Amino acid sequence: MKTWYISLLMSIARVASAQVHPGNGLQDHMVVQQNHPLDVWGYAPSGDAVWIRADWMSDAVMVKADASGVFSGIIPVPAVHTGDYRPHTIEITDGDGKVTLSDVLVGEVWLCSGQSNMQFALKEVTDSTAEVAAAQYAHLRLLNVDLNFSATPINSFKGNWTECTPATAKKFSAVGYFFGRELLKDLDVPIGIIFSGIGASAAQAYVPQPVLAADTELNRVYLQPYLKSPKSKEVIDGGFSFEKVTRPFLLYNAMIYPLRRMSIKGICWYQGESNRTERESYTRLTQSMITSWRQLFAQGELPFYYVQVAPYFYDKENDTLADFSFFREAQAKIAGLNNTVMVTTVDVGEAKNLHPHNKKPIGIRLARTALNRIYNRQDIIWRGPQYQHLEIAGKKAIVFFEPGTTAGGLQTDSSAAPKFFTIAGADQKFYPAEAKIDGDKIEVWSDKVKHPVAVRYAFTNYAVTNLHNGEGWPVIPFRTDNWPEPVETKK
Repeated sequence: MKTWYISLLMSIARVASAQVHPGNGLQDHMVVQQNHPLDVWGYAPSGDAVWIRADWMSDAVMVKADASGVFSGIIPVPAVHTGDYRPHTIEITDGDGKVTLSDVLVGEVWLCSGQSNMQFALKEVTDSTAEVAAAQYAHLRLLNVDLNFSATPINSFKGNWTECTPATAKKFSAVGYFFGRELLKDLDVPIGIIFSGIGASAAQAYVPQPVLAADTELNRVYLQPYLKSPKSKEVIDGGFSFEKVTRPFLLYNAMIYPLRRMSIKGICWYQGESNRTERESYTRLTQSMITSWRQLFAQGELPFYYVQVAPYFYDKENDTLADFSFFREAQAKIAGLNNTVMVTTVDVGEAKNLHPHNKKPIGIRLARTALNRIYNRQDIIWRGPQYQHLEIAGKKAIVFFEPGTTAGGLQTDSSAAPKFFTIAGADQKFYPAEAKIDGDKIEVWSDKVKHPVAVRYAFTNYAVTNLHNGEGWPVIPFRTDNWPEPVETKK
């Protein structure tokens, strides 16, 4: 009989024999966030005293179940030292029965969410056979939250903490796995990764209904069209449909709200394709989502790191189209919210594949962002070259980048010329441009533009780029103009 099945039966037997039942997420094999209080909650007969004690505590914490049979006790969690992978236990008893949570690790816990590119499984990535076979990390723990919907916030979810093995990792989020693996190797402490998301889902599905209702624009664009439709009166089941995962607040209620008692270090987010036509409201929508999640978890301004959507031609093989680029620009503006960072991956996209297979760089870049920004690893580069300003020198436009973002110098793959630059004069007509690296600057020009005014970089739907800094971080797509659409691009 398989080990995981025996463990499941033992856990069920322990719970069945006790009057006290721990809440979702409190399980064998879990990781709890170090150096942060843990909410140990669950169910017991109303009025019963419940004692909670972790093996790192000298005395138990006693609480009582309320009138609805819910108990909640806050216990301290120590800081963990590098290389400390000791398994711990947490005992919960009401006198009539006892539940012991075993193989509990103390370390770092992160939540990963979003749509299909975050859900994209390890078994589907580039070199998947080797990657899955290597996914044996006893101190990396994974929790996959099952798909569910609810019209009102609920307390429970389905999903089990598991040790990272080839069998458990192959179906888990590849981005989440690579992110967690990188943290494990660098921090040398236990890592827990929670995935709670679903392919094709829209951002409004993860935003609380009251938040949408309180914002005039979000209420008009997202909430009212749903509430006024017959869809809002339907009986909601747990089955997947492309249409259902775009409805407002249902995923938040069933897949984010139930996690609120868990202590986490931060959040990784990869989503946007389902909202690509809503560039005017998407920035506001996502910032509202981030703020609402931070309020829900009540752990301060949790770091929120998100992935810019990859290049994709969306069935229009025209390399001058830029509608998706304007959406990526709207995504970039989300980072105006404090403690929020966008990771760019335009160099590892696949122009004709909405789900690019090379997910390892994405997970690694998210991890390096966290390592620098949260874990004080100042030696780790965490972003690519960021446009700063433009200077005109005769027929050439000189692009300058923010100091420090061109670490190791500007480079291209195979020393080729930088691709996907366009240039325009005062007539606002863009032309494909020549580009040359000049130290930490880029010279851009075209024989068809005698008096340049503006430059755009990777500002088409499916530009898979070749320009990056010495650490391999791609130059972030940009435009130096603020001209409204449409702007003509010439061949």
